[in-house]
Amino acid sequence: MAIILASQSPRRRQLLEQMGFTDFLVRPAKGEEIADPNLDPWALVEALSRQKALEIAAGAAPEDLIIAADTVVSVEGKVLGKPHSTRQAQEMLTALSGREHTVYTGVTVCRGNELLTEHEATAVRFRLLTQEEIAAYIATGEPMDKAGAYGIQGRGALLVEGISGDYFNVVGLPVCRLGRMLFQFGVDPLTWTKEKE
Repeated sequence: MAIILASQSPRRRQLLEQMGFTDFLVRPAKGEEIADPNLDPWALVEALSRQKALEIAAGAAPEDLIIAADTVVSVEGKVLGKPHSTRQAQEMLTALSGREHTVYTGVTVCRGNELLTEHEATAVRFRLLTQEEIAAYIATGEPMDKAGAYGIQGRGALLVEGISGDYFNVVGLPVCRLGRMLFQFGVDPLTWTKEKE
């Protein structure tokens, strides 16, 4: 059995390693993400993580275990994905400034015909930011590949006043929830060794 992470995110890769998995494969989903924009944020990330998992599962062995995730930020009913330009990053960070938002990550685990999808939600509160601070943060390049245009595990931590919920969910992979999901597939990260992989 191979464990396959259907994501190119280095942060998700690091978190999976932190959970004790050292010899997994990385196969990012390449298909176009298609989801109803009218979905609630939690339903959107669940749908997108399911799409990614099923895409990779189609080319995997039946015994392989696929892990896929998708993260968005929601503020005042608006969903923020990854910015496509520095202007979009500036707009996102301005919208988050001085407000609380919610980070949603959908996670799908599948093997053969078994499939389980769940989501995690974490509330994050930003301090009030000046436009100069926003411009300086964007100039670091850090916001450009992250939902909501910030990375809490990097310099983005300087923008965050507090969080309520799973910190790792904000990074991009809710470790505790994923651990419980894997347990339902007979995989216990607490007792997992490389030989079992």
